[in-house]
Amino acid sequence: MINGEQRISRPLRWGMVGGGRTGQVGYKHRSGALRDGTYRLVCGAFDLDEARGRDFGVNLGVAAERCYADVQALIQGEAGRADGVEVVSVATPNFTHYEITKALLQAGIHVICEKPLFFSVTECEEIAALARDKGLIVGVTYGFTGHPLVHQMAAMVKKGLLGDIRLVDMAYTHGFNAGDDTGAGEAVKWRTNPRTAGPTFVLGDIGTHLYYLSEVVLPQLKVERLLCDRKAFIPTRAPLEDHATVLMHYDNGARGRLWVSSVDAGNMGSQRYRFVGSKASVSWSDAHPDQLHYEVQGEPGRVLHHGMPYLEDESLAADRMGALHTEGLGDSWANIYLWIAQAIDARQRGDEAFLATHHYPDIQAGLEGVRWLENCVRSADAGAAWVDFR
Repeated sequence: MINGEQRISRPLRWGMVGGGRTGQVGYKHRSGALRDGTYRLVCGAFDLDEARGRDFGVNLGVAAERCYADVQALIQGEAGRADGVEVVSVATPNFTHYEITKALLQAGIHVICEKPLFFSVTECEEIAALARDKGLIVGVTYGFTGHPLVHQMAAMVKKGLLGDIRLVDMAYTHGFNAGDDTGAGEAVKWRTNPRTAGPTFVLGDIGTHLYYLSEVVLPQLKVERLLCDRKAFIPTRAPLEDHATVLMHYDNGARGRLWVSSVDAGNMGSQRYRFVGSKASVSWSDAHPDQLHYEVQGEPGRVLHHGMPYLEDESLAADRMGALHTEGLGDSWANIYLWIAQAIDARQRGDEAFLATHHYPDIQAGLEGVRWLENCVRSADAGAAWVDFR
């Protein structure tokens, strides 16, 4: 169980690019990073509006002179300091991720980046090589993959409790874009513009969450072929999609189905997962994050509750609140930030043996998410054709 005791020798000096007063994800990053005392917020380029960003940073407790106009000013300002920043989170629109991450790595700064990581696998491979050459960590914030019941499912699959995996069924839908974009905020505008969002809208924005969580639970399965059918129900969003379905064939013969949509009118937003094997199945949703449904063929269904001693060690090790209290998104983000901090600490200490077995959403996880998106787009652009995964 995680209880706030220090897992690394000292807090990492942490900064942010983006995540300011008008941002949607900044507080998730700060609540995750600052939860366990493994990070200390020392600087930031929080906003395109320098004055507003400085005012915001000061209100967070950051010194005014360490609230910068942009990432280049941050790099220059921190470079000469004995207490300069060590790791920076990138909480900006998709089209900025590559250049910001590259600049930070070239300056010797570890990076934690929003997803989707970049626009192309080629960009991911370039940055992965740069991080490797510099000896730096790149983490990716896949929000709910720190939840203890996600790791319970992974442990049950590993132990063979489900048998041979046959079916993978996933959905992440909401209705917040069911209407047209008249009067839409900046967050909607950049997400539906190919220049700023990249080659996808909901596939990249929420679909990659599903795909990576399935990789955490089912690391032994690899997609061999897929079919992606995507559509913009609001025509002004084309060529990007506000709805998509993806069918997948896995290398063990399993079949997968994934549905993402931001036009699911009336749905307030939830992720749903069901993994079916030859013996049993498990189902989990972030709408009821404390409960995992475990159904063995021929037996009564069971509801497993987070934090209970009958769960696997991997799940209990990721638990924070105990069985009596809800374990949610904030707790999962805190786990992700903690695990990335442990990776950075191990790299700084030269403990490669720890890194070899330590799980966290790393740059390879981000790269594989972008690879999946590229294959989805290739299939959709071919008229929802089956394509070999490459």
